Amino acid sequence: MKITHLETLYVAPRWLFVRVHTDEGLVGLGECLGDKAKAVAAAVDELAAYLVGQDPFRIEHHWQAMYRGAFWRGGPILNAAISGVEIALWDILGKALGVPIYQLLGGKCRERIRMYQHIGGDTLEKLAESAASAVAGGFTAVKWCPVPATRAVDTAQMRKQATEQLRVVREIVGDQIDILIDMHGRLSPAMAILLGEAFAEYQPMFLEEPCLPENVDAMARVAHTLKTPIATGERLFTKFGFREVLEKQAAAILQPDVVICGGIMELKKIAAMAEAYYVAIAPHNPYGPVATAAALQVDACLPNFLIQEFVSLGEGYLKEPLTVTDGYADIPDRPGLGVDLDDEAVCARPRESWEVPRWFHEDDGSVADW
Repeated sequence: MKITHLETLYVAPRWLFVRVHTDEGLVGLGECLGDKAKAVAAAVDELAAYLVGQDPFRIEHHWQAMYRGAFWRGGPILNAAISGVEIALWDILGKALGVPIYQLLGGKCRERIRMYQHIGGDTLEKLAESAASAVAGGFTAVKWCPVPATRAVDTAQMRKQATEQLRVVREIVGDQIDILIDMHGRLSPAMAILLGEAFAEYQPMFLEEPCLPENVDAMARVAHTLKTPIATGERLFTKFGFREVLEKQAAAILQPDVVICGGIMELKKIAAMAEAYYVAIAPHNPYGPVATAAALQVDACLPNFLIQEFVSLGEGYLKEPLTVTDGYADIPDRPGLGVDLDDEAVCARPRESWEVPRWFHEDDGSVADW
């Protein structure tokens, strides 16, 4: 079997799917990071120059060639392209052998996957309604971002407003439901510590990206100061990007994203490194249903898996959408990823132009972290 060509599909709202075609008719499905999709699609096209004519089963070999085969390596664009292609190669292998990907990775460690629900609202009342709806839907964990664009040292009012959101949600959901707080990297380490101390009363499961991950020492200072577990990793990629976080014990939970960290096997390697440090894995995934399906295949195999993020289960995109019951996802057990695109439905959802929003502080117009 040989790879014949690669295909990328832009899909609304901001998803980028990739297909790897073979001369025996098997087609592998993957998903890449949807942000900067045109640049990622161009990177996939460049990878095709190496991949066409190759045996699709040599997944590790091809990963090494795609990552290390050029002088310039790394970065979000290249790793997003590699991730999508790598997922598609696993899909081909699973289909060829007639088994789900989790079986190729060593088999399941669990029978279902705990998921969390995003909540939100521009008022406390709407936030409370969203939280109540998630719990009524069977979810045992909810996540939202309570902080706006934030100064390096911000006001007491901002801290009170953010803390009030946690109070309201905790009162609505009770102590049996986990609340997950995403800081989105919007805080300085000093502000992260101030807010983390204020939030502690409401017992969040974790604080996600309390500050940006470029400076691991700063993240470690936050982690070592606060008692609430720190989570990070959505903007990191490959095992190399997570090494320092683990060595400096800068997080209790890692959040690699299968569509940018390097793909399925790279996520599993990152998780294995984390296991040696007693660190849990809660994969990041605010993208499409193919990414969700890929994450579920890996989650099934990780002894240190904690909880999974998702946005789409594939309604209107997959022939058979993924299912979540009482806050837990079923693990697809058909060959490969276990999902197939509904081509007619996908073609009816052309991608519109989308850019990551740029934020500016209202008082002086300076750039704020989104």
